[in-house]
Amino acid sequence: MSALKTVSEHAPILFPCHPRTKKQIEKFGFQNCFKQLTLNPQTINSGIYLTEPLGYDDFLYLWKDASLVITDSGGMQEETTALKIPCITIRDNTERPITAEIGSNVVVGTDPEKIVSYGKKALENEWKEGQIPELWDGKASERIVSILLEKSTHK
Repeated sequence: MSALKTVSEHAPILFPCHPRTKKQIEKFGFQNCFKQLTLNPQTINSGIYLTEPLGYDDFLYLWKDASLVITDSGGMQEETTALKIPCITIRDNTERPITAEIGSNVVVGTDPEKIVSYGKKALENEWKEGQIPELWDGKASERIVSILLEKSTHK
């Protein structure tokens, strides 16, 4: 939380929060780390803002233009790589290593210094140039159909 608070001093953090996560925030007494989100966008300048969970479309709209995404989600690692959005993964490993090898993702674990350091790099536009992995071209279904058609004609 201290690392996120430090990063949020440079840019606001919007945190769509799952109900189980919200219970843990309350259990460990972290409610005071969050600011109240208002309808006036001019009042959102720094801090961490907790929101209700979002559906996919609303969530995509939230982060598609983000300067940085901080996550523990494998899916977000893929989405941010595909859109070349800087991503800090706060886990010790990833089941999507290609996102860190050539994409826009960095896996930092829970090291506060790394979270802050990479957060500042992203916000200062000093992030590594990520690439979109081979075959992440949106044409997977076409390739699958082609393979299935080929197999069906060889029977």
